[in-house]
Amino acid sequence: MKALRYINKFFYKYKYRLIIGILCTIIARILSLVTPRLIGNSLNIVEKYTTNQITDLQLVKDELSKNILFIIGAVLLSGVFTFIMRQAIINMSRFIEFDLKNEIFEQYQKLSINFYKKNRTGDLMNRISEDVGKVRMYVGPAIMYSINMITLFIIVISYMAKTDLTLTLFTLLPLPILSISIYFLSREINKRSRIVLEYLSNLTSVTQEYFSGINVIKAYGIENQTFKDFDTIASKSKEKNIALYKLQALFFPLMVLLIGLSNILVIYIGGLRYINGLISFGVIAEFIIYVNMLTWPVAVVGWVTSIIQQAEASQKRINEFLKIQPEIQNLVNETSEIEGKIEFKNVSFTYDDTNTTALKNVNFTLEKNKTLAILGKTGSGKSTIADLIARLYDVKEGEILIDNKPITSINLQSLRESIGFVPQEAFLFSDTIGNNIKFGNQEAVKQIITTAAKNAHIHNNIEGFSKAYETFVGERGVTLSGGQKQRISIARAIIKEPQLLIFDDCLSAVDTETEEIILNNLNAISKEKTTIIITHRVSSAKNADLIIVLDEGNIIQQGTHDQLFNQSGFYQNIYNQQLIEKIIE
Repeated sequence: MKALRYINKFFYKYKYRLIIGILCTIIARILSLVTPRLIGNSLNIVEKYTTNQITDLQLVKDELSKNILFIIGAVLLSGVFTFIMRQAIINMSRFIEFDLKNEIFEQYQKLSINFYKKNRTGDLMNRISEDVGKVRMYVGPAIMYSINMITLFIIVISYMAKTDLTLTLFTLLPLPILSISIYFLSREINKRSRIVLEYLSNLTSVTQEYFSGINVIKAYGIENQTFKDFDTIASKSKEKNIALYKLQALFFPLMVLLIGLSNILVIYIGGLRYINGLISFGVIAEFIIYVNMLTWPVAVVGWVTSIIQQAEASQKRINEFLKIQPEIQNLVNETSEIEGKIEFKNVSFTYDDTNTTALKNVNFTLEKNKTLAILGKTGSGKSTIADLIARLYDVKEGEILIDNKPITSINLQSLRESIGFVPQEAFLFSDTIGNNIKFGNQEAVKQIITTAAKNAHIHNNIEGFSKAYETFVGERGVTLSGGQKQRISIARAIIKEPQLLIFDDCLSAVDTETEEIILNNLNAISKEKTTIIITHRVSSAKNADLIIVLDEGNIIQQGTHDQLFNQSGFYQNIYNQQLIEKIIE
């Protein structure tokens, strides 16, 4: 249970609920002992009456009536305390589940982009849902039934030993067999639980990918093949689950067998001792009730053990992520004022996951409130520059300066809050169009949202929808066209009113006429902002204060539109080529 030690801090946080739960358990179990004692006492009175040791029938009736009333009262009180116990411990488990999920989600947000490239979304989802659910079962039902079991064992066995030690020892003879069985079964359950969880994560990941790529699957007509692949993975997961539950299924029959054996010993040994006059008839009845009172706690040992082993495996998987130190660390606690000057000094960058060198000795300076355009072929390193400015990655070679300060000496939150970023692949949330735009500024009112949409040249499209800004878009904006998604993403960046605007090839899905309108609007908006435009089109770059051309991570040209147009090279060639294409259109 080493991995589950991580949960101890939550037990301390909710210690009062746990203490109340434990106290109520002890009281409830003590009250539950009243019933067998009074039943034994009642049988002894009846036995004495039948053997003429007591001749007054009314006295017998009075004693039996009194015992019945005490039994009813004890059962009712035990039920009340059991209810309080469940409220305290089960509610505690829900609070711990809430805290643990929040902690995992917060850690997920801290981890770098590099982490998400190396881990599958389905697996991450499984750890924050299925794995946390397994842990909750440990901190709730498993803890509750364990406390109940231990308390009942201590109280019942203590009283049994006090009543008749010899009969108690015979009754408990099967317990060593139980302990040894639990030890070996638990070890194997732990191994199989981890395997089951790994297969479940894989199944979740594959399912998530299939749903995300359903358009491709349908377009290529590969539904049958996809189903076969899914069926293969699901079958393997089923086999591992069956193997686990076969092992878990051994527990309950084993418990019933051992309890049955204890009952036989009580009747046989107890009968002999009764014949020899060592115990009363009521003691045998008491012991049978005690043994059966222990039936559920003993039977639940297997279930609790299984829960604990699964929780251990789940928490181990959770801890793997919680122990990861984020690659991007915020080294400054104080907020930073961002004016917008950006400088790259001899920056080279290589992606860890692919070992691809995206930038090689890149140098440029962009003054505040100026516009930089970055052109280049696909894979030339354009988007990498945007990612580095947003500090989604840290450079190991060279230096990036913001307002003449190393980027690592600026508060990370302040830096990212000052950036309005429109990524290459527009991402929309499963929400209304208005809320997707408002994501850039949660305080924005309808008029501000509308203005941002107009500047992104998407307002008329939105008004054409049946519910306008209240139109709900599907997952990742699947109900919208590529151009519409891009323009909504632009509106989301504009509404934020940041000091730095980064547009990463965000006009690739719109026509040239729409592009011209949006660029004119952006030019007016970005006059007092530092703007970076990453593009394949010269038309998007020609009005920039500085243009750099990348090729395989190297800056091969740098200057203004007029300077580069008059130089033979990539910029002039691409300008002429796109001019011809525009004339042909």
